[in-house]
Amino acid sequence: MTIDRAVLAFAGTMILMSLVLSHIHNPYWLFLTAFVGLNMLQASVTRFCPLAFVLKRLGVRPGAAFP
Repeated sequence: MTIDRAVLAFAGTMILMSLVLSHIHNPYWLFLTAFVGLNMLQASVTRFCPLAFVLKRLGVRPGAAFP
């Protein structure tokens, strides 16, 4: 698995988890969805993603989006 796929899988998991938590517990969990979306937008513009940085340090194989 490359960093690109790991970042997308993590972001998708966080979004789905926050949607479920907002439905079950409290609508304030939707702020997590907004944070993940804003981080994805920022990463598409600046090519910097904190999770990609951590994964690179852990030795995950780089991909095309986050070399």
